Amino acid sequence: MASPADTVPLTGTGEPAGPLPGPFPWVAMYHSVGDRSPDPYRVTVTPERLAAQLRWLRRRGLRGVSVRELLAARAAGGGQGLVGLTFDDGYADFVTAALPLLHRHACGATLFVLPGRLGGHNAWDPRGPRKPLLSADGIRHAAAEGVEIGSHGLTHTDLTRADDAALAAEAGTSRTLLEELTGAPVDGFCYPYGAVDARVLAAVREAGYRYACAVAPGPLTGPHALPRLHIGQRDTAWRLHLKHRLHPLRRRPVKGV
Repeated sequence: MASPADTVPLTGTGEPAGPLPGPFPWVAMYHSVGDRSPDPYRVTVTPERLAAQLRWLRRRGLRGVSVRELLAARAAGGGQGLVGLTFDDGYADFVTAALPLLHRHACGATLFVLPGRLGGHNAWDPRGPRKPLLSADGIRHAAAEGVEIGSHGLTHTDLTRADDAALAAEAGTSRTLLEELTGAPVDGFCYPYGAVDARVLAAVREAGYRYACAVAPGPLTGPHALPRLHIGQRDTAWRLHLKHRLHPLRRRPVKGV
């Protein structure tokens, strides 16, 4: 469990706001919601499974929210009953399958999208299957429905292997494009593949993001490398219970990040 001095909320400028008691927030990572066959990368949950997982949260007095709302609540000294819900890649099925279920269970979410692949598909997954991505209109629709829109970079590139120019474009240009598309600030970034190192983290911070999500960032853990838990089709009520109970035992972040 993180010590009070290790858990850092954010101010309106994106800078650390001081210590916050308790462990790092529980942030769930989803991708696609729809047909699971085939699903070689285990990135898809069925609508039925997502509905059951959201019901599980609500039965325990928990509510899924965007990462922006979660961090704001914690910075104000609250947020104990909130869980961050994130959906990576911007699949078109977010609007058709996930969003109605989020509304039904009074949950919010953060959707990390790729402005360099609007209306395209998940070409970065060589084993397939091909899944359509949201168009500009689809992203605007999600934003209008209260979903926080964040950047997943331009094209889903491993940023730890990108040169400085490509890294600046993936972080900075993607944010500019999304703010122009939605007409709203873009506060959050999500590292493709969860891949982050000190150089990539610095570039994302320099691009003006208030926070960034990773998967298991280890010693880089902090406001610009928030750890997340993968939630998949196999996560029934019992597995969710274990993940929730074990979350406070996760590795402590390093101070001063």
